[in-house]
Amino acid sequence: MITIAGSINLDLIARVARLPEPGETVPGRDFVTAPGGKGANQALAARRASAAVRMVGAVGADAFAGQALSLLREAGVDLSGVKETAEPTGTAMILVGDDGENVITVIAGANGQVSAADIEAAAFRAGEFVLLQHEIPLATVKAALKSCRAAGGVSLLNTAPFHAEAAPLLGQADYIIANETEFDLYAEELSLVGSSREEKMRAFASESGRTLVVTLGKEGVLAATPEVFFRVPTLSVVPVDTVGAGDTFCGYLAAGLAEGLALEAALRQAAAAGALACLKPGAQPSIPLRAEVDAALDVSA
Repeated sequence: MITIAGSINLDLIARVARLPEPGETVPGRDFVTAPGGKGANQALAARRASAAVRMVGAVGADAFAGQALSLLREAGVDLSGVKETAEPTGTAMILVGDDGENVITVIAGANGQVSAADIEAAAFRAGEFVLLQHEIPLATVKAALKSCRAAGGVSLLNTAPFHAEAAPLLGQADYIIANETEFDLYAEELSLVGSSREEKMRAFASESGRTLVVTLGKEGVLAATPEVFFRVPTLSVVPVDTVGAGDTFCGYLAAGLAEGLALEAALRQAAAAGALACLKPGAQPSIPLRAEVDAALDVSA
């Protein structure tokens, strides 16, 4: 079982020829809505990777809630841990350029109401994998890490979005997943020793005893454990939309580890899934099924 405690949003997505500079207005080409939120995205990715998944989170008593939960419900994610609040369902406003890059602003809404009491009610169990991110209150993330460890579970912390005050949480998770920008910022906050990213990753893994994963986009993935450091390549694709690629990676990584795959094999599967997610627009609609990922890995082997 994988439990994701995290955000649930409705994404409001506009496509533009290029992303605007500060203070600039550019014409949009089209507009769509799609279920999103880092927590919900990762839950759907883990489910599409064939894992049993439950979601802990919150939505509002509004029209956006049903849309935000639609693909999770359709996929068979356990939503019994999702509560309804007086705050509106979280939203994300996304601009996507023709080069696949994007800019995003997130309004937390109900996600800010996910609490330590919700974590307690989830009653984590030994051997359970718990995946977390930073789009719910950091106090709740901290409570989940503590509860998971006490129960004998395995915790994965995706360090997005970056919050300087979250730096102490990294050493409390079993697996830490960051993109290169986030890791560089956290390395500074944690005063990690080293003249290169690899040296700093090695220092963190050695000092904390945890496993650190840093994603590099098209350059693949770096991983540091207390014993080894290695790089995993990814598939070569021409991106249509990078929204949700990182969340797809996280959900697939949790699913692979929960399935019992070795770290390197789980990372290869997750990296391939993240690359395939760049081939379609939208965060959740773009998440590939396990069969698609397996086929892509077979072709690339």
